Amino acid sequence: MLRGKIDDLHSLPKTRDSLAYAYFERARIDRHEASISVWTAEGELPIPAASLAVLMLGPGTTITHSAIAALAENNCLVVWCGEENVRFYAAGMGGTHSAARLLHQARLVSDPELRMGVVRRMYAIRFAEIPPAHYTIEQLRGMEGARVRDTYARVSRDTGLEWHGRTYDRSDWSAGDPANRALSAANSCLYGLCHAAVLAAGYSPAMGFIHTGHQRSFVLDLADLYKCELTIPLAFQVAADPPADMGLERAVRTKLRDVFRETRLIERLVPDIEQVLGPLDASEALQAEAADADPSEPLPLWTPEPTDNSAGA
Repeated sequence: MLRGKIDDLHSLPKTRDSLAYAYFERARIDRHEASISVWTAEGELPIPAASLAVLMLGPGTTITHSAIAALAENNCLVVWCGEENVRFYAAGMGGTHSAARLLHQARLVSDPELRMGVVRRMYAIRFAEIPPAHYTIEQLRGMEGARVRDTYARVSRDTGLEWHGRTYDRSDWSAGDPANRALSAANSCLYGLCHAAVLAAGYSPAMGFIHTGHQRSFVLDLADLYKCELTIPLAFQVAADPPADMGLERAVRTKLRDVFRETRLIERLVPDIEQVLGPLDASEALQAEAADADPSEPLPLWTPEPTDNSAGA
């Protein structure tokens, strides 16, 4: 597996490895001291905001201004989503005041040669080996497609669950077969966690390198690094043997949360982003450190580099 050494993680915004995420629907969420409480028909459930990376709000949920403030203070991403977390509507902000990493990402995505370097590093992580240097992006996509098909075939054999391909209708969720519904539910949770890491570290979820043109393109790029390892096997396992005491989608979310904790995915996300994008240079790192050390400090102003003509004037 291609994973580079990160020299200094202390400069990166922290993500935590505890509850990872929580999903609620038909509930009221309010502030409770420095944290939050969730009120449902069963009563009150206090939740320590410091232990959450992502809070997903389903239909029928209301949340107070003070609860949002408590979550923001603890750098918890809030996602407004559809029932069973199968649609993504909106999200809050991340937890860094610096634009250095976003500008670094923009420079990489705007230069075709640098962008291709990022793409190759992403595929190297997926393949667990460095692909041939002469391969085009179309050939890399072909390799990835074969790898994913092999993964589906393998987990189908291992679980005894028939697989007829990745098909689903978002307008008729219940019509999907168990494997596809479980995959969608699992991937949605993975997207939420990846989205939180991208925002917490100060990158843009929209500036993707393989995916493009969507507000979550980079989230999809990042999530694809982990699907064959995490969400595909778990989704098939749950779909093949769903628990009798809860729905399929809830079972997927519950078991996947345990898998995220066991594999320490949250601790891997930001270093993996830095692995594929590369570290900030010295001036970018200083800018990031200064912005987060004192967010109220007056912002630096842009000054263009002098040209040869202006220098000689």
